[in-house]
Amino acid sequence: MWGMNDAHRGLRPPSGGQLAYGRVDLELRAADADRDRAAAVLGGALATGRLTSAEHAERLDAVYIAKTMGDLAPLTRDLPVEGGADTSLVDADRAEVAARFSKVIRSGRWVAGRRTRLTSRFGALIVNLTDAVLPGREVTLEIDAFCGKLIVIVPAGAHVIDEGGALFAKRAVYGRNDVGDADGPVIRIVGDARFSKVAIHRGRFDRHESHWTQQ
Repeated sequence: MWGMNDAHRGLRPPSGGQLAYGRVDLELRAADADRDRAAAVLGGALATGRLTSAEHAERLDAVYIAKTMGDLAPLTRDLPVEGGADTSLVDADRAEVAARFSKVIRSGRWVAGRRTRLTSRFGALIVNLTDAVLPGREVTLEIDAFCGKLIVIVPAGAHVIDEGGALFAKRAVYGRNDVGDADGPVIRIVGDARFSKVAIHRGRFDRHESHWTQQ
């Protein structure tokens, strides 16, 4: 694990590297925004292949238990910040995927936001989060479905919390409720489905399980 000596060396990143939070007093308590900023850098490093999935998971765990800036410093000291720390933080905060009068599939390795808006209007949208880079332990999906279909596949160990509404719509979460891993991400679903079908699947998309009828 990383020690305080490494943390102090974090003030002098290698050539080409840049701290996600600038030069600060390492004794300062870390805020949620500081942890999110560091998590954004890690997510970018995973997406570009600078970190393996195991390395990303280990460092991300350390980010969200960090108490001081000194705890955070060594976690990103060997990683560049593309476009500056502020941009990384904004990217980590919000993302959007939309299907309007079309069918859109977002899958594979992609970077989700802490709050990701999913829009399906007169279209079909399939969003797979199983291989996506998640910027933190909790991700909020903001649903905006109108006369459309929306399928979301989340990691098998995810905790799904559906807080959204439905009006003349079908909205369901599939998969066993007890499969959530204690260390799995929290996927919070908000927003409304109107005259639409919305299905959330844990780990896989089973068309027969959801009774999904494709047009």
